[in-house]
Amino acid sequence: MIRVAVADDQDLVRAGLRMILDAEPDIEVVAEAAHGSEALDVVAEHSPDVVLMDIRMPGMDGLEATRRLAATPGGGPHVLVLTTFDSEEYVYEALRAGAAGFLLKTAPPRRLVEGVRLVHSGEALLAPTVTRRLIESYVRRPAPGGGTPSALASLTERELEVLTAIGRGRTNGEIAEELYVSEATVKTHVGHLFTKLALRDRVQAVILAYETGLIEVG
Repeated sequence: MIRVAVADDQDLVRAGLRMILDAEPDIEVVAEAAHGSEALDVVAEHSPDVVLMDIRMPGMDGLEATRRLAATPGGGPHVLVLTTFDSEEYVYEALRAGAAGFLLKTAPPRRLVEGVRLVHSGEALLAPTVTRRLIESYVRRPAPGGGTPSALASLTERELEVLTAIGRGRTNGEIAEELYVSEATVKTHVGHLFTKLALRDRVQAVILAYETGLIEVG
């Protein structure tokens, strides 16, 4: 069972999210919060696996709450930022704060449910409408042709292939198909490169792939 906490300052929004998620056999909403500091309290009390976090809330906003959750021992729960704001700056700051994904409130219920399951499994989730603008506007990349950055020098050729695929948004299953290996082998490579590069999750891996020029926009 995936345990979820919902943090949003609007009662009707929280009620709607609860109704959608509680209808799923493998998801249970265990707590609600109306602002960031309350979100920290309910996480400490209920230990959810996933937190649906609004960005704009009174008092402590969702970005600061996400930063504090990411800084807790063990990394805290997976945070899925859910908002009406699709500004690139909000997306970038949410991911930098430690969010595992970003989804607009205009997404259909099916996408919300899939998003909760996805981030719970350790995958990254970015709304397609904002991903490219995020990369183009906020991630600095070296000029093409600069060779393999020193940050990636410790990786094997296969690990570089896996990191490149992660940067392109591929799941472990898709990477396994592309490289003609088992999904278990992909998971092993992912674990090794995360350890070597001190990455917390796939979101950080995607950002690194673009920052180092391993992936080129377009």
